[in-house]
Amino acid sequence: MSEAILEPELPIIDPHHHLWDRRAAATGDLGPPKHGFEAMLRMVPLYLFDELLADMKSGHNVIGTVFMECGAMYRADGDPAYRCIGETEFVGGVAAMGASGLYGDVRPCAGIVGHTDMTLGSAAKGVLEAQIAAGNGRFRGIRHASASDPDPDVLGPLGRREPGLYLSSKFREGFAQLAPLGMSFDAWLLEPQLGDVLDLARAFPNTTIVLDHVGTPLGIGTYAGRREERFGVWHDNIRAMAALPNVFVKVGGLAMVFPGFASYMASPTPSSEQLADEWRPYVDACIQAFGPARCMFESNFPVDRGTCPYDVLWNAFKVLAKGYSADEKTALFSDTARRVYRLDI
Repeated sequence: MSEAILEPELPIIDPHHHLWDRRAAATGDLGPPKHGFEAMLRMVPLYLFDELLADMKSGHNVIGTVFMECGAMYRADGDPAYRCIGETEFVGGVAAMGASGLYGDVRPCAGIVGHTDMTLGSAAKGVLEAQIAAGNGRFRGIRHASASDPDPDVLGPLGRREPGLYLSSKFREGFAQLAPLGMSFDAWLLEPQLGDVLDLARAFPNTTIVLDHVGTPLGIGTYAGRREERFGVWHDNIRAMAALPNVFVKVGGLAMVFPGFASYMASPTPSSEQLADEWRPYVDACIQAFGPARCMFESNFPVDRGTCPYDVLWNAFKVLAKGYSADEKTALFSDTARRVYRLDI
């Protein structure tokens, strides 16, 4: 689907995208995908600098981005705890390409959020310091996802975590290393788990926590047909987190398979207006609870390509932000991300 770009001059900092090369996993006779997320991975086996740059230049004024860890390009050998640094080294190369100016006045991967295993406890400090060094001034924090659910149909190939990660003492021992190093934390978990990140945020008021994907509401597996039923529980947790000044929220990720919206992998591709209608209850609730200064729109690409192309996604956010002032739009589309990830763009 091709749409006219809305408000093409509005600066955007995309605070959440990935880079990967999954071609090896997408080759061969794998049979039909067993989960919508698996289908998306096969649809987008490659998303590197060229693909990211094409999206950034697809019509919107995307001036910079923040890379989000996804297990890409880990080192093949060495201490297992430090292999994650390979991802930061890889992304740093992409950032250096963009910073050369050869590709225009855009800054892909101006900030890097990598991974460090928080269950290492106090030993996580050494890995974090190595990540910071490898980031050459771009490393801003880590994400250690805790998404889990008893129903294997909910997470599919991502369902490999034990519940209660953010509540464990060893994880929190590692988490305590972040604030002294000036690092933030991105939290990815599912709506029924939101109490875990709420408890974590209360226990560490001096650590900046970013809730990814509006807390990932669910509408598949055992939650099929129950998304609206659970909206109130989700909303209560969102308002409780909004009361904590160290918590911010990424407004996006609703184009993934997990919420179970009709738009996922629909044909024809839905318009930005249709997407805005689907997502509005969650988007409006987050912005009303946190305020624009603590919300940031995110692309979550290429994962969200399962629903729409990059330009349509940002059009949908602009439809949703139509009633906000110029200053509020600036916060939602660039300034919150700029402040939280300390970007010089």
